[in-house]
Amino acid sequence: MALHTWLLYLVAAIGLSLTPGPNSLLVLTHGALHGHRRTLYTVAGGALGFTAVIAMSMVGIGALLQASAHALVVLKIVGGAYLVWLGIQLWRSPPMVFEVRPGGGDARAATLLRQGLLTAVSNPKALLFYGAFLPQFIDAGQPLLPQFAVMTATFVVVEWFVEWGLALLAHRVRPWLQRSGRGFNRACGGLFVGMGCALPLTR
Repeated sequence: MALHTWLLYLVAAIGLSLTPGPNSLLVLTHGALHGHRRTLYTVAGGALGFTAVIAMSMVGIGALLQASAHALVVLKIVGGAYLVWLGIQLWRSPPMVFEVRPGGGDARAATLLRQGLLTAVSNPKALLFYGAFLPQFIDAGQPLLPQFAVMTATFVVVEWFVEWGLALLAHRVRPWLQRSGRGFNRACGGLFVGMGCALPLTR
C-alpha cells in the first residue's frame, strides 16, 4: 500500500471511529459504570470483533476481485453510494440515548470482553459497511493480503485508542453528546456523504 493511500485511509479510519455506533455507546456506558481500566476489556472485545468482521468482508472482496478484473470499479461505485446513504441516515438520526444506572451491570473481565465482542460482530450493517469502505483503498495491481493486513491493523489500532479515549472521558463526553448529539450526528453524516462522493474518484 502506497504511503499516501495509507495516510488517506488513516484519516478516514479516525473519522469513522469517531462516529456514533453500538460499540461507542457500549464503551461510554461501561466507562461511566466501571471506569476506564475495566472498560479496556470491553475495548479489547470490540477490537477482536472488528478484526473478525473486517476479515469476513475482505474474504468476499478478494473473491470478487479474483472473479473479475472490473469488480473493483463496481465495488468502489456501489460502496460510495452506500456510504452516502449511510451518511444521510446518520444525518437524520436522533442523538444517542444513555441510560446509566450506577452500580449496575456485571463488571467481570470475561463479561465485558464478551459484550464488546458480541456488539461488534452482531451488527449486520458492519459487514456491509466494511465491504463498501475498504475497496476504496485497494490497489488491484498489488498483492491483496499485505494490503488487507495493513488496513485491518490500522483500523483496529485506531478504534482501540478512540474507544479507550471515550472510556477515559465518559463522564464528560456523555452529557455533551446528549446536549449536542444531533449536531454531532449531522457532522458525522456529512463526513460519510463526503467520503462516499470523493473516495470512488481517487486513484
